Amino acid sequence: MVKIVAYLKPTCGWSNGVRAIMDKYGLEYEDKDVINSRENYQEMVEKSGQPLSPCVEVNGKMLADVSGDEVEEYLIKNKLVKKVEKELDVKTGSGCDHRMHQESVDINY
Repeated sequence: MVKIVAYLKPTCGWSNGVRAIMDKYGLEYEDKDVINSRENYQEMVEKSGQPLSPCVEVNGKMLADVSGDEVEEYLIKNKLVKKVEKELDVKTGSGCDHRMHQESVDINY
């Protein structure tokens, strides 16, 4: 069984890409909102050693500042999932648009 905690923004290209990969493989995960929860953000920074999201913790291993593509690659490489060819409605390697990025950078915790 894979234990996954994902530190994500509610609306962000990178975060939505991570969610799409979790859905693609039918993986259960804890989605921790780093925008609306100061505690989640601080926990992410403490565990990852840096302030950028998404960060995804897989079985205790922190993947910091990753795209959905990078998470998928890690899961496959470490034999946690078998590669699935499936068309997704969400781009798994695209960032936030400029406005959403600026809003997330402006967080003053």
